[in-house]
Amino acid sequence: MYHIALCDDEVTELNKTEFILNMYQRKNPRCEFVIDRFENANELLGMIREKDYIPNLVLLDIYMPEKMGITAAKEIRDMGNKGRIIFLTASMDHALDAFRVDATQYLVKPVSEKELFPVLDKILEEIEQEQKKYLLLKIEDRVCRIMLNDIIYCEAQGKFQYLYLTDGTQSQLRMTMAKIYEMLSLYEAFTKVGIAYIVNMEHIESLNSQDIFLDNGKSIHLPRGAYQPLREKYFQYYCGKR
Repeated sequence: MYHIALCDDEVTELNKTEFILNMYQRKNPRCEFVIDRFENANELLGMIREKDYIPNLVLLDIYMPEKMGITAAKEIRDMGNKGRIIFLTASMDHALDAFRVDATQYLVKPVSEKELFPVLDKILEEIEQEQKKYLLLKIEDRVCRIMLNDIIYCEAQGKFQYLYLTDGTQSQLRMTMAKIYEMLSLYEAFTKVGIAYIVNMEHIESLNSQDIFLDNGKSIHLPRGAYQPLREKYFQYYCGKR
């Protein structure tokens, strides 16, 4: 599932771009898009800053009255978001500025499927390969790229969620447990244990009817009824790898 943000102050341009994206999705049924539309940059920035919104790709108009797209892109980068950015514009005047904020592509309007489709092919292939190794998570006030193998487990403590990594660090996540699990459940190594834990089975050294023992020395007490389904999933995971 790819989250794509469209930001343009002209509704007709939003409609055209969304139409092209829907055409691409129909021709590539394996690609699932969630497309979010924004009519100004501040609305997009607010979603990224205040909500658990981490788009994989942003298609951003450069010329907008409230805030220029280049300025918005810089703020996106300053918040730690490393997602792809494609600038859509009527002029080449800001091409150099676009690449200073690590833009993936700079397309001159009107954008056609002939121009956008090859760019999407390349970007989505890159994202797919990266997602096999990394995950973007909102930690404290930044979006951070975390290697999947470095995640040992996540824990909910009251209203807060914590991430434990192989380097010994513990970080507070600015995301709900449901959102974290939605992201991690895409990878077969991660499993939910009760309501408080998400565990990377790569880091389970052993388990019994009462506890999981992890390779960082931590043990997690199993809630009632959790052992049997976890034991089956654990063996299926390792048997599948072999």
